[in-house]
Amino acid sequence: MSLEILSPLLISLQLAAVTSVILLIIGVPLAFWLNQLHGIWRAVLESIVAVPLVLPPTVLGFYLLLLLGPNGMFAPLELVFSFPGLVIGSVLFSLPFMVRPAQSAFEGIAPSVFEAAACLGVGPWQRFFLLALPLARNGILSGLVLSFAHTLGEFGVVLMVGGNIPDQTRVLSIAIFDAVERADYAQAHLLSVGLVLFSFAAMVLVAWLNHRKQPQ
Repeated sequence: MSLEILSPLLISLQLAAVTSVILLIIGVPLAFWLNQLHGIWRAVLESIVAVPLVLPPTVLGFYLLLLLGPNGMFAPLELVFSFPGLVIGSVLFSLPFMVRPAQSAFEGIAPSVFEAAACLGVGPWQRFFLLALPLARNGILSGLVLSFAHTLGEFGVVLMVGGNIPDQTRVLSIAIFDAVERADYAQAHLLSVGLVLFSFAAMVLVAWLNHRKQPQ
């Protein structure tokens, strides 16, 4: 495998792995918290989380570019056109892919389970770690797979925030775009087929996890 293919592959895998871990840490507790809310505030917060599902990636990338750029709030950190900037954009753009499956899994847990635990003196954090997480593990794993796969195929956000810097911010999707621009269709086919096969395998895994029987 040539360095021209290997470098974007390694950067993409690293980005997807870091993003997925961050989303696991922040997205799962967020999903559990949203599941505890009711009324208009739940609808508002769920809509905010879900905005990246309908928002064009370039729009999110544009505002992140303004925020992280030379004149933005976080300008001193020099996050734009860097790997940390890619991570920030990927976390925001892939957030609903972690939160929604996890929240659906939490909703599927019978409230009586938590009520019984509370009656036995089990605290909120214990209920979360000892009951909610094990019972919702299939949904959480589905969110983790979807987040990883979605990050691996990002284009608009990573291009706006990270640019196209070889060995630094050039990910697979941008490498495909470059190959097409050069009319190097052999390389474009190779990278595209790889992403298609990985995406298909990820969806099969998610479908299998969703159809597994959840313990109650």
